[in-house]
Amino acid sequence: MNLLKEVLKNQVYPALGCTEPTSVALCAAHAAARLGEPGVQAAFTLDARTFKNGMGVTLPNTDGNKGNVLAGAIGVLLGNPEQGMELLQATTPEIVEKAKIMVGHGDVTLEVDPAQEEFYVRAVVEGEKNKSICIIAKSHTNIVYLEKNGEILLDKTLESVSAASREYAVELEKCSLGDLIRLAEEADDEDLAYIRKGVDMNLEASANGRGLKKVGFNLDRLLDRGDLSDDVFTSTKILAAYATDARMEGRPIPVMSSGESGNQGIVAILVPYNFGRRRSVPDDKILRSIALSHLLNAYVKIFTGELSPICGCAIAAGVGAAAAIVYQLAGADVPAMSLAINNLLADLGGMFCDGAKGGCALKVVSSVESAIRSAYMAVNQYGITETDGFVGKTAEETIRNLAQISTVGMGKVDPAIVEIMLHKQRQCESR
Repeated sequence: MNLLKEVLKNQVYPALGCTEPTSVALCAAHAAARLGEPGVQAAFTLDARTFKNGMGVTLPNTDGNKGNVLAGAIGVLLGNPEQGMELLQATTPEIVEKAKIMVGHGDVTLEVDPAQEEFYVRAVVEGEKNKSICIIAKSHTNIVYLEKNGEILLDKTLESVSAASREYAVELEKCSLGDLIRLAEEADDEDLAYIRKGVDMNLEASANGRGLKKVGFNLDRLLDRGDLSDDVFTSTKILAAYATDARMEGRPIPVMSSGESGNQGIVAILVPYNFGRRRSVPDDKILRSIALSHLLNAYVKIFTGELSPICGCAIAAGVGAAAAIVYQLAGADVPAMSLAINNLLADLGGMFCDGAKGGCALKVVSSVESAIRSAYMAVNQYGITETDGFVGKTAEETIRNLAQISTVGMGKVDPAIVEIMLHKQRQCESR
């Protein structure tokens, strides 16, 4: 098994819009495609974290509309699962209006199942005569169950999914930092071409975000006023912020994800890319550093979970970006990379995730700043050590400690955030 290729195939792919509501739409589209007639009703069941991530983010091609329920209704009407995580590209104003009517009439419902602790989307779609069910679990595109009119078309237990299609994750969990560096250095031409494609996609998304007066725009204005220095920190923050602004605003342009997250893809790719270009690092080395960034992002999420109470774009992708910069500056220097990762996690380890929304760009900017600073300090032999807080002797140990804090210590964070968000939603509906 080639672990890099498995990570690139399973966790690094083009995605249009936030991946959680897009997965809801994809699940609906799979169910609708099997009806044999138009869908007229749909009921969705989500895990709490998928609900959290999809509640407040703008959907592409919807003129500013938001949320999982509308995404699900659009998926029912589109019925185009063959387009994968870019299916919302086919959304038209007519589809949006029909979806809003369905939602307004109460024909689309959604509930949160607190018993589902991993990624989970269940869509029950009905037409005039037929009924179909689709379940996506474990990851955003992984179908584990299909049913039509009581006939089971596909049934994978979660255990078999974990053992088979997620086999690469089991191997990835065993890796050391040195192993991941070697995997990145062994990237072949096909891998590097695919990574380059991700760079181009995310640069285009950043350019698209320049028309928005959001986080990237305000950083740009501070630069013009002389309140920010024209250096690698500022240029990278602006580049990444614009891409995140475009994505969270629902601009109909895909980004290359990492760890099945578009915002994580922006950090994991654009931070080492822009740093390398500013420092005149050879292209081949930049691309291999991004391969390492993808691997580390995936590695961190093995321990913290696909969706977790902590901010993945700041922390998991930040870890990848920091290590990538060390690789560019110092090569395969494991002690320096370990210091850089410890620095970043000591800095941002407590940042929680309150769903996808415009404010994610602020967290991306914090991740960019910390990743570059942490890497610079590390190559100059400074780093937070095991004498401080939850930081371990190695990066691997620190990541495991962080995972324990995230999964055990922060166990009540997501329920509290979801309850606040549900309360806000009920208030809006009552107005």
